[in-house]
Amino acid sequence: MSSAAFDPLDFPRDLLDAQRHLTALYAQLHALQARLPWSREAHPGWEEETERGRQRPGRPATDGWTADEAAEYDRLWEKLRTVAAVVDCHPHWIRCKEAGTGELAARQALKHADGAVPVDQGAVTTAA
Repeated sequence: MSSAAFDPLDFPRDLLDAQRHLTALYAQLHALQARLPWSREAHPGWEEETERGRQRPGRPATDGWTADEAAEYDRLWEKLRTVAAVVDCHPHWIRCKEAGTGELAARQALKHADGAVPVDQGAVTTAA
């Protein structure tokens, strides 16, 4: 075991890779959601209403999602949950707790760490 002090912001490569993968999955999911009809199931929609000064936007009728769209959405969500569990349950967080070095701050810092976000952050924002 090393005698050097534990640095909670010295993230292991596999944790950085998992966080980058998670960020990319979120971007893919949001890009897919932007293309999908507003309802998964067929729905007749409703008219826009204004009642006592409050406006309720309407929704157009939709045929819902195709079977392929629903399968892709479900696949992305399942993959996202799996990768999120890898990030959330990584042994690095146990070391942070044991060292008393601010696990919460380290978890927040991971989201912005070099190597933890896709290289082209603009593409992620655009896709989302």
